[in-house]
Amino acid sequence: MPSPLRLCLLPLALFLSACERTPAPAEPGEALSGGATTVSQSDQNAFSLPSANLAPSRRLDFAVGNSFFRNPWVIAPSTTTARDGLGPLFNTNACQNCHIKDGRGHPPESGAISAVSMLVRLSVPGDDSPAHAELRQRLGVVPEPVYGGQLQDMSNPGVAPEGKVRVEYDSHSVSLADGTVVELRKPRLQISNLGYGEMQVDTLFSARIAPPMIGLGLLEAIPEVAILAGADPEDRDGDGIRGVANQVWDDARGETVLGRFGWKAGQPNLNQQNVHAFSSDMGLTTSLLPHDECTAAQTDCRAMPHGGEPEVSDNILANVLFYTRNLAVPARRGVDDLEVRRGKRLFGDAGCAKCHTPSFVTAADAAEPELAKQTIRPYTDMLLHDMGEGLADGRSEFQASGRQWRTAPLWGIGLTERVNGHTQFLHDGRARNLLEAILWHGGEAESAKQAVIDLDASERGALLAFLNSL
Repeated sequence: MPSPLRLCLLPLALFLSACERTPAPAEPGEALSGGATTVSQSDQNAFSLPSANLAPSRRLDFAVGNSFFRNPWVIAPSTTTARDGLGPLFNTNACQNCHIKDGRGHPPESGAISAVSMLVRLSVPGDDSPAHAELRQRLGVVPEPVYGGQLQDMSNPGVAPEGKVRVEYDSHSVSLADGTVVELRKPRLQISNLGYGEMQVDTLFSARIAPPMIGLGLLEAIPEVAILAGADPEDRDGDGIRGVANQVWDDARGETVLGRFGWKAGQPNLNQQNVHAFSSDMGLTTSLLPHDECTAAQTDCRAMPHGGEPEVSDNILANVLFYTRNLAVPARRGVDDLEVRRGKRLFGDAGCAKCHTPSFVTAADAAEPELAKQTIRPYTDMLLHDMGEGLADGRSEFQASGRQWRTAPLWGIGLTERVNGHTQFLHDGRARNLLEAILWHGGEAESAKQAVIDLDASERGALLAFLNSL
């Protein structure tokens, strides 16, 4: 006969078991990842819409910015004076070619010679000279002396392209706790057809795919104090997570400030991000960067005609900035589904939310009034984290080491296949699905990865259902 104590404890055990089986309900407004800016569309154009609260009178500015983001630039001189000046060295002739449908780029297939939507950053270790110290302060790196900070594989007629990029993949397998085997692949770059001689022998390479454009204005509007509040470089709480803020050069202000954008948070704001993309990716000058990135060794490049001074006028630059600030985040799907809510709980239990911070409130003085005072759910802390040797590129950028990456925002990630036709993730696109992306995590995320490895198939399915709802 059961003891009275056991009879008393049985209802409590059943209650706790029921609590464990039933995840918490969705939070109020949880589906609105971008607050009042959120859009409900979830088709292949889901990443290309203006903020839902953008007034009709301001949607014209959005459309103008979109046209300069989407349409090709041409070689100067041209009758198309507003869009000429492409090159002489470049990677693509339109922003949209890399940020496909305002979404995520992808690496080339194994052996392919076209690397559109993926680029290769270059730098050298440098020395302690004042010249190299100045470059590190202003650019975050010491560019390769002949080829600069980015390999440009296309060029105008009469100018040799810098080289060609091929990617091959090395594979290895990871076994999960339930016996499931997952094959992971790691890209191996092959640089050929160098147009200006050999590179410095100690050149560092980092392949990067274009990230999605959604919600960038909201990320820019997160108060600096809120980002820094999550930093813990000394790991004072002992959880193994050491979020670090990158400190980068602001070209307009002429001082070091908080880094927010790029895979290593190497740019401080959206305007500077756009300016450097115009310069490095398309060879277009702006008033902030008024000279083409032709090195001293690239004499033909330096002698080519330009498309005006600057080639991208301040007015066009402002329209592109308005566009990139106001690309809306799509609403989440299925936030009330039991499987999604179960996956959300597993996401938290595994420790993923320690870096992929679920929510922030944007500043009252945001650059655009529509972006102000919004409760947003980007699932990023905007900080750098050591992700382990497996993901390391060995290339530092300002205060980011070769093993550190900014926590990637997760909002919209479940729509990647619908918008971009693929599911290739991480900075170089090596992960072919979300599970592979998780299994590449290491360093500060090692314990979270191990927690996912230990899940059974049903739990993994719930976790992936949650991620695909974002």
